[in-house]
Amino acid sequence: MPIDDTAERTAEPPAEPAHGAGTAEAALPVTAPFAAPTTAPATAPAPASPNPAPDPALDLVPEPAPDLRPDLAPDPAQLSRRKGWYRYAWGAHAFPTTVTAVFLGPYLTDIAQNAAGGEHHYLHLAGLSIRAESFYPFAVTAAALLQAAILPLVGAAADRSGRTRAYLTAAMALGVTATLLFYTVSGGAYLWGGGLFLAASLGYSTANVLANGYLPTLASPDERDAISSKGWAVGYLGGAVLLALNLAIYTAHDPLGLSKSHAARVALASAGLWWLVFGTAGVRRLTAGTSRLPAAQRPESGTGYRQLGRTLAALARNRDALVFLLAYMAYNEGVQTVISFASTYGTKELDLGQSVMASAILLVQFVAFGGALWLGRLAARHGTRRTIAGSLLVWIALLAAAFFMTRHAVWQFYVLGCAIGLVLGGTQALSRSLFAQIIPAGQESEYFGLYEVSQNGVAWIGSLTVALAIQFTGSYRLAIISLVAFFALGLALLARTDLRTAIRTAGNPVPERL
Repeated sequence: MPIDDTAERTAEPPAEPAHGAGTAEAALPVTAPFAAPTTAPATAPAPASPNPAPDPALDLVPEPAPDLRPDLAPDPAQLSRRKGWYRYAWGAHAFPTTVTAVFLGPYLTDIAQNAAGGEHHYLHLAGLSIRAESFYPFAVTAAALLQAAILPLVGAAADRSGRTRAYLTAAMALGVTATLLFYTVSGGAYLWGGGLFLAASLGYSTANVLANGYLPTLASPDERDAISSKGWAVGYLGGAVLLALNLAIYTAHDPLGLSKSHAARVALASAGLWWLVFGTAGVRRLTAGTSRLPAAQRPESGTGYRQLGRTLAALARNRDALVFLLAYMAYNEGVQTVISFASTYGTKELDLGQSVMASAILLVQFVAFGGALWLGRLAARHGTRRTIAGSLLVWIALLAAAFFMTRHAVWQFYVLGCAIGLVLGGTQALSRSLFAQIIPAGQESEYFGLYEVSQNGVAWIGSLTVALAIQFTGSYRLAIISLVAFFALGLALLARTDLRTAIRTAGNPVPERL
């Protein structure tokens, strides 16, 4: 897929000489030298000695002088890496859209019901009896716990070895293989389907951590919002294109000679093929590692959970970075729960059909493409934190609007979906770029492992909030409005975060606009 990269072609300083073949550091830009004064000072200086004493002021880290060469060509290697990153996003986003958002949940539930003997029947698994309808939610919970245990460890191992691309390729291979094998799940093979889901979701999340780890090396601090936003936008567009094709095939399954279950299996497998083709094309353009430091300068790391404990302790010492992560956990939980609960709210409370739900999900994907780019431009003008805070206020307003929606009002649901799409991608993209600013050099993938865990490891809190609201009030409207608490808490914590201090404490340069 051709990617127009002209918007990012700002002047970059020349790259430093390579330290060795295959290293990520060799192709990264270095800070431009300070410009010498072009006019003589008003007072003549004393004659310079042949060996002048070092100036203590030079031990500080001043802002680099602006590069005044407007015709400086961009680094072709850096542009190639960015294009590869975008192409990987285009391919990988097929998994959360086609697989988890639309087709797998209903299909795997049908498989579990077949095995149990019908609706409201029980499965007997490891001495436990569970409702067939509960099998998929339990599989989602198990996947989240598995990711929480593994992702930070994989990220740390990738940072230590400097072979992030190899780890990314292996994780993608796991996810792609399991997704392709969804085509073989039929009849009552719910355990086979559940096992494939665990493998596919682990592969996707692990690859997502490793791909995110490239962000600090792909852009300067002032460019990261734009690069992250474009990555999210391209990902949403790629997922939307495949989802549109799959919905067309699923809708026309009879003329194509397919049963509904067969059409669903084709859609699931197509996500694996899409991910394989475009993901492979993207990964080939990425460099071996993500670390911004040469191997000799990377922080010493232990192994396994000991290193994870050290990282958590270091994060706790950077109070403002920790507060931001807690803020992200709060408002992102609200975002993810709105996404997962929207279909249920539309069908159960607003009495809208499944066709409306599917088309609304598709609409959100396309609108999120433009929304991610739009919020990226707002961040460049007004600052990243202000833009995220503004998006959280919009989320709160959208929940209030959902509370007052009338039944059978299809147009209201589509309008709500468009509004959600405008802030969905931007909220996620800007949060990712902001987190990238507070990662110490040499620990990119490891910290993004924690970031992914903070997103998936608490995925049960929002759904539990909704479940308890319905359990005690019987109202889906009160359940949807209860999610305001997550956005309000995230907004309050974000307001208490001194991001400039967090970035300096991590040893990174502070962007001009934050």
